[in-house]
Parts: sequence; structure tokens; C-alpha cells
Amino acid sequence: CLPANQERFADGKLSTVQFHPSAQVVMTAGHDRSVSLFQVDGIKNPKIQSIYLESFPIYKACFSVDGEQVIATGTHHRMFFVYDMMSGNITPIEKVRGVEERFLRNFEVSPDGSFMLLTGTSGYLHLLSMKTKELISTMKVNGRCTASAFTPDSSKIYSYSKEGEVFIWDVRSRKCLHKFEDEGCLEGKCIAVSKNNQYVACGSASGVVNLYTTDVCLKENNPKPVKAIMNLVTSATCVTFNATTEILAVASRETDEAVKLV
Repeated sequence: CLPANQERFADGKLSTVQFHPSAQVVMTAGHDRSVSLFQVDGIKNPKIQSIYLESFPIYKACFSVDGEQVIATGTHHRMFFVYDMMSGNITPIEKVRGVEERFLRNFEVSPDGSFMLLTGTSGYLHLLSMKTKELISTMKVNGRCTASAFTPDSSKIYSYSKEGEVFIWDVRSRKCLHKFEDEGCLEGKCIAVSKNNQYVACGSASGVVNLYTTDVCLKENNPKPVKAIMNLVTSATCVTFNATTEILAVASRETDEAVKLV
């Protein structure tokens, strides 16, 4: 296949590549402070448009569930941008009332499109309304939170701490339902929940990705993984399931070609 972004390669490192939830469009965003959209036809992959965010290297960008907005956070900023694809407006969210953070980088959007979860420092997790971008509640894990994932029905959040503990939260009550230790983990890096809610994958700094069944995670404090995937030799920085939960992709951004499909 042709490079998806062949009509406009980025000038800096790409931090995000994401397909649109319903159209044949791919978005790229990165350290060159731009978000670009391409029509994916496999022949030319024409560029639809690029938007430029001045002095705002992008840490992460993500489509909203309805595909009408793009949310982008920066590498060293407490603000974030919301780009409305229908109107073409770019709205800066300068500050979320009640969120005292120096930087806002990592975030997740809930599968039902209602919530946005911001990962703060010192273990704080800020749950925002996707509609108003206002704070609903704040939760806190022990230690530092490195990654979070919503369950497919958006009822629970799995939060992975740097110390290798996984906290399971109820979204409605914001109470911690359970926590468990990721086996053999020295430093947690990334987490994913499969689309059918059957599996949880936890990737650590050693490159090991542990695969658990969700029912065991909700009951036991030291669950045994169904499988430990040892194929990565550098830190696992991305784990994700395909739509039918038949394939798990594990990857490390620390070396070239460190992508494995399980």
C-alpha cells in the first residue's frame, strides 16, 4: 500500500495515526504542530486538509466517537484544542475548572462518547463531560497513573499505575471496585480492553505483555495471565485489540519494526 499520508509527510515525529470511526479517512498529528486528514482510497490517498496549531507540538490527537471533533493535547501544555470538523472551528480549552495540572497529555475518550478521561500527575484521573468539557469528578490511584482504558460499554475504567497495579473504577459512582497486581511488572506502560470485554492486556517497561481474562481481573488480587507475550525486547508502549478480538497488536516505539501481531 502507498503511505497513507504521502501527499503531506510530517516535518517532525508523528505522535498519532487514527482512522475515522465511520468515514474512509485517516488522521495524522505530531510534533510539527499540525493535524492532517487524508481520504484513504489506496490509489492516491488525497489530503483533505491540514490544520496548524501554533507553538503546540501535539502529544496525542483523537477523534470523538461520532467523528465530528478532533481533540489534541500538547507535549508541554495545560490547555488542549477541540477542532470541529463540521464548522472548521478550532476551540482552545484554556483551563478546566477544578483540574490543577501543569501538563495535560494523555487522555481517553469513552466508547459511548459521553466522557473524556484526562491522566493527571501524582495518580489523579479527571473525568470530563465530552459534551461540555467540564469536570465531573476526580479519582486517584496509588502512585503514578501511566495508562487507562474504558470497557466497551463505558461502565468501567481500568487504570494502570507505574508501580504495576491495575485499579478498576465504576464510572457512574467513581468508586474503586477492585485492584490487582500485574504479574512480574516492574513498571506499567500501556493497557487495553478487548471490544467484547473478554480480555485485558497490560504492557510493561520490560517488554512483557500479560493477557488476562476480565472475570479473573475483577475477582483476584494476583491473577494469573492466560498468556505472557515475551516477543518485545524494549518497553511495550502500545497494545490494542482488533475489532473482533482475534488479534492483539503489541508494539514498542523504542526500536524500528517492533510491532508484533498475536
